[in-house]
Amino acid sequence: MRGHPDIRNLLAASLLSMMFAHGAFATSTEPDKDLRIDPAPCLAASLAQDHDKTVSLCSALIDNAKTEKADRIKALIARATAYERKDMIDRAIADYDGALRLDPAQADVHNARGELLRKKGDLPKAVADFAAAIKLNPDHAVARANHRALAQEAERQGALKAVAGKPSFNCATARRKVEKAICADSELADLDREVQGAYQRAVAGKLTPQHARTLRREQEEYIARRNREYGRPGYDLKKAMRDRLQQINGIDGN
Repeated sequence: MRGHPDIRNLLAASLLSMMFAHGAFATSTEPDKDLRIDPAPCLAASLAQDHDKTVSLCSALIDNAKTEKADRIKALIARATAYERKDMIDRAIADYDGALRLDPAQADVHNARGELLRKKGDLPKAVADFAAAIKLNPDHAVARANHRALAQEAERQGALKAVAGKPSFNCATARRKVEKAICADSELADLDREVQGAYQRAVAGKLTPQHARTLRREQEEYIARRNREYGRPGYDLKKAMRDRLQQINGIDGN
């Protein structure tokens, strides 16, 4: 679930308020007005999703020493969103960092940065950002959903890590040469577990009785052939396992 609509809503509200505050809808003839510190063009470009223009106009605003703190934060958020749309993730994160240094109480910014950190694979920092967003705004639905999804992903990865390199059977009781070979090779062990898992999902699926019997017979034949032919010239165990996995997944619809 994405949090960017929250950021865009923030920018839209900021744009309207700043346009009225700075008289952006009127023509000013004041000789001392510095147009570079007017946030309206930067925010308008962001609302229009003109990413190159947003980066250009907001950069001028961010770099101007006369820019007020609130306007600098809005410009950093706008430019971060533009950078993300341009797939410049590190620069987007850097701008969110800058915005949070100026005001750490931005729940939307914590959530947006968390989403980018998750995209980069930095799950601990992403979790911290989502948690910070929830702490700042307990009703932040997007941050809560992101935090929940990340917790589920961490749990899934932990489960996968726990069985990594382990086959579907108990290696302590393995007697056949092919089983010992599978236990000794983590890639073969993972393949064996995937084959068995795919088979079990297929059996548990909505199959006709005839289809289920066919599937069970094919699985029994695969195992019997594997046990019988392993070690013979020309037999490729890894290929046989991959072929079986592909065959089952075809049945399973994955």
